[in-house]
Amino acid sequence: MLRIGILGAAGIAPAAIIRPARRRTDAVIAAVASRRATAAAAFALEHGIDRSYGDYQALLADPSIDLVYVALPPSEHAEWSIAAMEAGKDVLCEKPFALNSAQALRMRAAAAATGRRLIEAFHDRYHPLSLELDLIKASGRLGEIVSLQADFSGSNPFDPLSIRHDPALGGGSLMDLGCYPVHWVRALIGEEPTVTDAFATLNPLGADLSMDARLLFPSGVTARVTSSMIEGTPLNTSLDIIGTRGTVHVDNLVFPSTGHSIREEIDGITRSLTVRGAETYDHQLDAIIRGLAGGEPLPTEGDDPVGNMTVIDAIYAAAGLDRSNTQHRSA
Repeated sequence: MLRIGILGAAGIAPAAIIRPARRRTDAVIAAVASRRATAAAAFALEHGIDRSYGDYQALLADPSIDLVYVALPPSEHAEWSIAAMEAGKDVLCEKPFALNSAQALRMRAAAAATGRRLIEAFHDRYHPLSLELDLIKASGRLGEIVSLQADFSGSNPFDPLSIRHDPALGGGSLMDLGCYPVHWVRALIGEEPTVTDAFATLNPLGADLSMDARLLFPSGVTARVTSSMIEGTPLNTSLDIIGTRGTVHVDNLVFPSTGHSIREEIDGITRSLTVRGAETYDHQLDAIIRGLAGGEPLPTEGDDPVGNMTVIDAIYAAAGLDRSNTQHRSA
């Protein structure tokens, strides 16, 4: 039985970990912690969690917890992921992994030093849709991959009190949304790109409301990665793969169980298909349980989170927003 503790009474937790655990017999949400004991107790009561703590460290000291799910603002990810591993817990850390690659490197070093597992919660990577894209590329039927275009956008009107709009807390469209497209193109090509150009529009706090970046992989593949939270922006999570023989367009990579499509056009012949699967979070939890039990590495741990944050740092630098030295500030 995998006993899970949640750091942060966060709105994402029910979909991301609570309901997936309840759909299994080999995992349980054992405890939740918040900086406010009343908030933790209310969250525990609402979601049927046995124990609540008004202090993060108290949850980490709970000997019954095996895995800590870090659902805090990005500004808190490094500190509390490292603390959890030093307390002997494995960690599932929400995306974006950290504020910058320097923090990500410290987190990876802590995992190595403690021997604990540290997994970034890119839940979509564990869905069969993501695996199908790997198979399409590996089949060679697109010919040589030439370029990619990846976008995650959706309206999120500026709110100065929102974590998602405060750069000190890890806000901005690239951190909140664009980290997914960065991950898609890196995972598909299997290489680490350089950033050739980037342009951002900013909110009054200095966080990016939108980002448009161009990447170049060592193999010569180019990629355009875009994200936007500008008010009125339609929701879109899509990936286009352009090869020498054909193209693939994928809709809804983030939540494919709510409806998605893959459209291939190869040598003038068009084919549309979907991939059967459960919710992305169910696939993620299943992979974590199997990975922890069997010891096999998972695709969103180790070097992968560091690579993603390195590209994000480079995009910000190319856009004139070098946040690689962003300092921690508590929420």
